[in-house]
Amino acid sequence: MPGDRRTVEWVDRGAVDHRQGHADFSRASERRRRRQVLTIPGKSKSILVIEDDATLNRLIVDQLKRLGHEARGVSSLEKADEAVKTQEPDLIMLDLRLPDSTGTGDIGRLSRICPVIILTAFGSVEQAVQTVQAGAADFLIKPVSPGRLELAVTRALETADMRRKIEILETQVKGRPGNRMIGESAAFVRIREMIGLVAPAETTVLIEGESGVGKELVAEAIHEGSARADGPLITIDCTTLQENLLESELFGHERGAFTGADRKKEGLIEAAAGGTLFLDEIGEISPSIQAKLLRVLETGRYRRLGGTRDLAANVRFVAATNRELADWAKKGKFREDLYYRLTAFVISVPTLKERREDILPIARHFVETRAFQRNLRKQFSPAAEKALTGYAWPGNIRELRNVVERGLLMSSNATTIAPEHLSLPRASRGEESAFTLSFERTPNLEELKSAYYRRILEGSKASKSDVARIMGISERSIYRILKDENPEI
Repeated sequence: MPGDRRTVEWVDRGAVDHRQGHADFSRASERRRRRQVLTIPGKSKSILVIEDDATLNRLIVDQLKRLGHEARGVSSLEKADEAVKTQEPDLIMLDLRLPDSTGTGDIGRLSRICPVIILTAFGSVEQAVQTVQAGAADFLIKPVSPGRLELAVTRALETADMRRKIEILETQVKGRPGNRMIGESAAFVRIREMIGLVAPAETTVLIEGESGVGKELVAEAIHEGSARADGPLITIDCTTLQENLLESELFGHERGAFTGADRKKEGLIEAAAGGTLFLDEIGEISPSIQAKLLRVLETGRYRRLGGTRDLAANVRFVAATNRELADWAKKGKFREDLYYRLTAFVISVPTLKERREDILPIARHFVETRAFQRNLRKQFSPAAEKALTGYAWPGNIRELRNVVERGLLMSSNATTIAPEHLSLPRASRGEESAFTLSFERTPNLEELKSAYYRRILEGSKASKSDVARIMGISERSIYRILKDENPEI
């Protein structure tokens, strides 16, 4: 509750032996109840502690509980993954050297769920910088004093809360619909016209297009041009959550709905009330969630998991997919009735290759934005512009943004970005801007993609990681393609 007063001790100490740290932490925790009093927010947060030292784990969990939070400790990332399925933490505290850790990659993965504070007994400035770059909210060296722990936790939670509020406020700023969309081609103008037609209506919209073409920007433009522009625009990526978590995120749940559901949780349908809910990659949702979503679209009502009472959905749905949903519906992979509900109004976003007139305006926009943030003045050389417009851009706008970012970094203090700074595959820069792929039979989409990627790799001087990054695919995909070609790799 606001104004709730709890005791806090600020402990100053020099270097302390790690074994002695447990005892110091415990004694300090006892003293804190008799020391300085500080007013802190009384709203409880859910915190997951991942620490394989059982004693330290218990001490941190106990300290967090004394601060009024719901805390739980686990000893490994495997157990943490299980806990996250039910606990839905607001904050994670992660030991950097767990037996099953893969390094900073775990930080990036977990920080997509909630803020992550790193715990380590072997701290250095370099390590701290690496963890923050990987996505950590803070970096604590063990043993951690109660005061330092509370400060880090409070700061991480407040920062996360502030970011959420800023994101909501940004979606509420009125302006020209789609003012983040850049382009001048006929295809782009047509998309803007379609957005102008459908935005004022309450119609459900399906946005089709390949990965990286800017479907989320179209959804933003629809929201900004609607009567719901003052409400929130909430996006959920249907590919990032497991089925049970996605269902809980969408519809919410009642207390006791499943193991670990120790409190009621509002879903995103409620959170988006008065605004727009954008379902990105809707083709990936399971049949059971498809059925529940269909009911919302047909009746405007739904229930939380474990609930017995219908709730009204005051939200507009906009969905996006990179799948051929019509084919999926015919093959039984996607509900036909839901497909027809979603396709009341369809906007198909063309690839960047299909609107080459937009490549340079978009690239210049990225340069202006990034250069302004870094107080730089940059422009493309004529040769670099020719290379940009001659490239096929299989990764679309996402790939273009990555290439421009690399060009800014590689050009360093130079005022001009040259072709060599872009590291585009060689075939895109010379006369060989087009090439032929041969097949013994008509290829399917996956075979066509693999053949194309192999051809780009063969003609590129860049490293595999650079090729993967600028093409908008993972380095693992590069190695998979090569392994399929040569199993001995």
